[in-house]
Amino acid sequence: MPQPSLITYLILYLALHSLLASLPVKAWAQRMFGDSVMRWYRLTYNVLAVVLLAPLPLLLAFLPSTTLYIVPEPWRWLMLGGQGVALMLMLVTLRQTDMGYFLGLAQLRGTSGGTEGLADPSVGDDALIVNGLYAYVRHPLYTFSLLFIWLSPAMTANLLAVFVLFTIYFYVGSIHEEHRLVRVFGETYRAYQRRVPRLFPRLLPRPRHETVR
Repeated sequence: MPQPSLITYLILYLALHSLLASLPVKAWAQRMFGDSVMRWYRLTYNVLAVVLLAPLPLLLAFLPSTTLYIVPEPWRWLMLGGQGVALMLMLVTLRQTDMGYFLGLAQLRGTSGGTEGLADPSVGDDALIVNGLYAYVRHPLYTFSLLFIWLSPAMTANLLAVFVLFTIYFYVGSIHEEHRLVRVFGETYRAYQRRVPRLFPRLLPRPRHETVR
């Protein structure tokens, strides 16, 4: 059985992470602190996410747990190689998405359009990217993150619980994110949804070579 304290911590973390990413909280922050706060919002959000997630490796290392399996060689090396490929593809996705925007640095410099003065603080910087890895799957960062965690060559009860929670979170998060993107891009995004799968990529995408802003 996974440790209840670990599950409670992670559920609270994921709930807070989702809450701070929601439109009502962003709109509240804009009303309370002014339009200029949105330039700092994403960077602050990311820093807070990293700081609050920092205890997770320590909890996994020191909380007692049952070992479920350890993959023997040479299969262990094959899985580690798969994790390396998944990590590389995650970095490619971030680069294609605009890493400066993803981290919140572009907003701080005012180089990605900014959200200042917008009634909806979520829509000012969005660009719908439909080429590259996004031509194969709508949420490549989630896809490769899931591939990375599930290729772990060792598994404990605690680790399994963490991976299951992250899997659920990524899937539910993709649904929430797509509701927002439909709101922003309308039929353009609906057509993209019909053409490209959510999380499991097809091998032969239909050609599409533009970024819609």
